[in-house]
Amino acid sequence: MKKTVFTAATLVLLPGLSHAQSSVTLFGIIDTGIAYTSNAGGHAVFQETSSNEQGSRWGLSISEDLGGGIKTIAQLENGFSSASGTLGQGGRMLGRQAWVGLASSAQGAITVGRQYNPLQDTLEPLQIADSAALTQYATHPLDNDDLDNTFRTSNAIKYVSPKLAGLQAEAMYAFSNSSSFSVNRSYGFGASYSAGPLSLGAAYARMDHPAFNGDTAGAIPADNYYNATTLPALASATTVQQWGVGGTYALGSAIIGLLYTGSSFGSPKSGSLFGGITGAGGGTGGVRFGNFDASVRYLFTPYLLASLGETYTHVSQDSNSGNYWQTNVGVQYLLSKRTDLFVDVIYQKTSNSLHAWIGGAGSPSSTRAQVISVAGIRHRF
Repeated sequence: MKKTVFTAATLVLLPGLSHAQSSVTLFGIIDTGIAYTSNAGGHAVFQETSSNEQGSRWGLSISEDLGGGIKTIAQLENGFSSASGTLGQGGRMLGRQAWVGLASSAQGAITVGRQYNPLQDTLEPLQIADSAALTQYATHPLDNDDLDNTFRTSNAIKYVSPKLAGLQAEAMYAFSNSSSFSVNRSYGFGASYSAGPLSLGAAYARMDHPAFNGDTAGAIPADNYYNATTLPALASATTVQQWGVGGTYALGSAIIGLLYTGSSFGSPKSGSLFGGITGAGGGTGGVRFGNFDASVRYLFTPYLLASLGETYTHVSQDSNSGNYWQTNVGVQYLLSKRTDLFVDVIYQKTSNSLHAWIGGAGSPSSTRAQVISVAGIRHRF
């Protein structure tokens, strides 16, 4: 009797299942280069580097058509160093993304798992560092706005609306996964608009007690966050807020971009950015950043892209304040649709007692100036 019932149920389900179509796509990026840093802890450094233009990674993109305009979607994606083979994002097997959800062209998509927040989704494509010829080295100082993905968000549920007349919105909430509901949680929202050559975006993200007391199970795990030894003023903040607005405009072979982002690290337990990047001197008050980013990207030929960006950052803590000025230049030559060669040069100058520290450099400069040049190859599959 049980066999008969099981067989009948199977026959009823099979017609519907036969129409469901699924796909699993393997993808990845391998990015390796040779970098020169003029001053890292007082010494010039030559080194082999990974994740210059884009983070080296491999992953699976999954989709299954459920019928009625609804589909299951999922993404599993890790990060690694192509120079050493080690895992990134705190040694996680799937540290970049690991989520699953449902999507509909009419109702939008809802996903759960480890993923990017709305500020990263909305504003990262608008910054100069997202140019195909410039990435991590051209990001804003200390990655204070997290557009270089210093950290991802775990335990997150996110909704992305369908695109209506070029407008799309999204919102996210990430759980602390503890009885202290508001400790190490995060939430954010954003909106973007695209029509023809114009793209615009605005977003906000907040973290409450991120990486609290070394917690690795909450929304912002401590082992994939700001370094507590070199950046205690950021790593020990009890409340972090990040926001921004910007846009790009395509004009012939050129793309012009403007972006403003701000961030606030409230009530850090220790550390100052002034009088030494590792926290000597100053006080332990909140830290505020304001970043202004102007860029132009020009496609000289279908195989040659050049990018130029200028960023200005103002930072304040207690009664101290200072500025970062950074010039970013990059050239990319496409050998094929999947393989390219690149050369980047970045120069940063600071004021007052701030130490220069370009994103991607292993250590801050011992002075107020730092230069990085990198040349390498990237392959995408």
